[in-house]
Amino acid sequence: MRRRQLVGIGCKIFILVANQNYLLMAKWLIKSEPSVYSWDQLVKDKQTLWEGVRNYAARNNLRAMKKGEEAFFYHSNEGVEIVGIAVVAKEHYQDPTTDDPNWLVVDFKPLRKLKKPVSLADIKGDKRLANMDLVRLGRLSVQTVKEEEWEIVLQMAGEK
Repeated sequence: MRRRQLVGIGCKIFILVANQNYLLMAKWLIKSEPSVYSWDQLVKDKQTLWEGVRNYAARNNLRAMKKGEEAFFYHSNEGVEIVGIAVVAKEHYQDPTTDDPNWLVVDFKPLRKLKKPVSLADIKGDKRLANMDLVRLGRLSVQTVKEEEWEIVLQMAGEK
């Protein structure tokens, strides 16, 4: 177990970290139209690179992802629901579909299919999720998910 010291204004805070990576892992949501690339295709492929992102905010989210972090897999336009959980298998690198160094990809592996898909209508209907990026920033293809939002969606999916 490692000990870290954080210094605040006029005080010292000590945090014992048993597994630093677990405590610092962010949660994400990635979107794909099922007719373009579906959850079932990810399961069949076992791993894929998330390419073709051409939005700076989404690109910045890809850049921030760390190996082992989890992401909800969301079917957009058709189905409009969260259907599974993927895991970051490889951190960002140059998008091989372009020579422009501004664009990145991340590799994902399927972790598990949700017991029950969670629809966008259900998410929008839950007041606790009113500030979720999926509700506020509907067109963003790679989004952050707060820990409490993650837990609520898992409950809605019958996972907890």
